[in-house]
Amino acid sequence: MTDRVGAWLSLFSGGKDSSWALYQALERGLPVERLVTVHPAGDSYMYHVPETGLATLAAESVGIPLVDVEPDDFDADAVADSSAQGDDELEPLELALEELATDLDGGIAGLTAGAVESEYQTSRIEGMCERLECDLFAPLWREEPRELADAMLEAGFEIVIVQVAAHGLDESWLGRTLDAAALSDLEDLNDEYGVHLLGEGGEFETLVVDAPHMDRRIDLEYDREWDGTRGRIRVTEASLE
Repeated sequence: MTDRVGAWLSLFSGGKDSSWALYQALERGLPVERLVTVHPAGDSYMYHVPETGLATLAAESVGIPLVDVEPDDFDADAVADSSAQGDDELEPLELALEELATDLDGGIAGLTAGAVESEYQTSRIEGMCERLECDLFAPLWREEPRELADAMLEAGFEIVIVQVAAHGLDESWLGRTLDAAALSDLEDLNDEYGVHLLGEGGEFETLVVDAPHMDRRIDLEYDREWDGTRGRIRVTEASLE
């Protein structure tokens, strides 16, 4: 990273990967002044989708102002060209960041991102950072999945699974805490079905309800929605303890 002057922003969904990137940035003393959450109206190739509305509570607990980006439906379920789709989905985020840069003293120095293995996402975010003339901090990029998961748990992250979509992940995983026992089960499912330990292929999505950089834990009440092959939790009530 360079010694650029300006504010740092954190691309933030409330899930474990973006939360870990934010936590690592704060641990390194990067001046993160805004969290930025994209709220897709439907499915997305680029962004975490389920329960992004809870990022508001997470931001309040972290104590950093949140910027919401609410694009139109990306129509990701009817895509013919995935490459063009990724570029299209990035556009509203980039426009929002360009506008935000004018409101920050010194503009944008850098962005944090929670990419682990997705070249599809990371290459586009890198290109956006080049156009915005800012740095990218992606501390999860190509790290060993089990080491990352263990580091999150050792740091005190409490991670809840909010959506599943993979062979071997049944309804019992919805709302399950991602702890040592769950990681052991996921390793077995990786051997049997190829499920990624961190859900990198979209096999599951998460929400961090507590962590060292959060002042208050997020308490959830929810229903489970299951269609026979995939499912998600539908939060009915959420508050900070």
